Amino acid sequence: MARPTAFQALVGLVLLFCSAVGASQDRATCNEVQAKLGNETVQPTANSYEALSTENWSQTVWAKPACIIQPSSTKELSYVVSAVTNRKVKFAVRSGGHSVVPGAANINGGVLIDMSKINTVEYDADEKVVVVGSGLRWKEVYTALDPYNVTVAGGRVLDVGVGGLTLGGGLSYLADLYGLVCDNVVNFEVVTATGTVINANATSNPDLFWALKGGANNFGIVSKFTLKTYDIHDVWGGVRVYSLDALPQLFDAMYQYQSVANKDPYANIMLQAFPTNASIGAILNIVYLKPEEEPEAFAPFRNITALADETKLQTLTELMLAAPLPELTRVNWFSASFTNDKNLFNKVADIVTKAPELDQLKNLTAGSLAFGWQPISSSAVLAGQASNGGSALGLQPVNQTWLVLDVGWWSPEDDQKANNYTSSMINKIDDASKSSGHYVDYIFMNDAAASQPVIESYGAENVAKLKNTARKYDPNRVFQDLASGGFKLP
Repeated sequence: MARPTAFQALVGLVLLFCSAVGASQDRATCNEVQAKLGNETVQPTANSYEALSTENWSQTVWAKPACIIQPSSTKELSYVVSAVTNRKVKFAVRSGGHSVVPGAANINGGVLIDMSKINTVEYDADEKVVVVGSGLRWKEVYTALDPYNVTVAGGRVLDVGVGGLTLGGGLSYLADLYGLVCDNVVNFEVVTATGTVINANATSNPDLFWALKGGANNFGIVSKFTLKTYDIHDVWGGVRVYSLDALPQLFDAMYQYQSVANKDPYANIMLQAFPTNASIGAILNIVYLKPEEEPEAFAPFRNITALADETKLQTLTELMLAAPLPELTRVNWFSASFTNDKNLFNKVADIVTKAPELDQLKNLTAGSLAFGWQPISSSAVLAGQASNGGSALGLQPVNQTWLVLDVGWWSPEDDQKANNYTSSMINKIDDASKSSGHYVDYIFMNDAAASQPVIESYGAENVAKLKNTARKYDPNRVFQDLASGGFKLP
């Protein structure tokens, strides 16, 4: 066996020294903040540490931070950010912990800033807005607003955190009416890298306001969001369950639904199917944002026989509470976008139901794959572009589909295989859409894998603006270098 050279030995010693210094700074920061904030700093010896460090939805992003800090106010968050950055300690920020991107909402070593205690909901009926803490999950927001018979353009999965979904763009059942979730933010309360608290809105720091709508965790930590509210409460809809044999009919119906010249903006639909698990089959999530049964918008689906039909008149919150949420141990997802074309739809349908990678995934322990077919109408994009100066997303105002492949498996030993098989499938879908001329160069952050070039897909001009904004508000690159997880600026 070859012996290490003197240079290699020196490099090893330097790395070991740097690691020891980093760990020492981590501990010093944790102790400093604990002395100031007390029980809001959770050290590894605390009884609650294990549960908090593994609270993230997927085991692939569980980690062991040096400590977990849970500020309960913007003032405390400001202090924490200052303490962390002054010592140049690496950190991550967690809202709900639903992200599957390593390092985005948990960290090995360093400090995890857990926002769960910044959880207030303040509704202003006169201004028709609500101020929500970024540590909330959408279920808490909706249930707080239900007594007023209003809602917000927020997440469709109630366990997802407000912060990550909104800063990634966010898809809502209200999208065709009012744009994406980020388009409905009136104000961001932001703690910058220096600990300074600023507001970003249409008139104050408008460049940061624009950048935060899709720019993720690259500029500061958002402590509170002010969101528009809407008089939507009672709706019709729910889930319909089908066998996998019904998928060809469902794809045909989806094409008809998405090809209507003037789509009803109150109608929203998502098709989910589980090609690796026939016992689950396919699920159609149907939402009509008025209390009207069987509206004409869903006519293409009427004659497809369902195994179960849970559609009914109910509140929007009740509808979302009833949506099934699978429990998986290790999860990743990949995103693709394309415009409407019948031949392309057929090709994509073949890939997601017949690709050989599906058998490879089934051979993994508890290996499974689901796809989500999410129609996005041009009206959703136009509504967003008309709202408060638009966003950084660079969306095209055309009818399109945002497809997501969700892969789940059991063992860490299968991480690479599961990701490679699913990446291969998404590449086939992209290749099919490119060759047909229907590819959309946009990757939806909330459904994207860490390996996908999300922010690059916003377009060169928007990327340049994002970089300029980061240089202005974070000149020392704290949110690039110390908070290095998540989707970073290219």
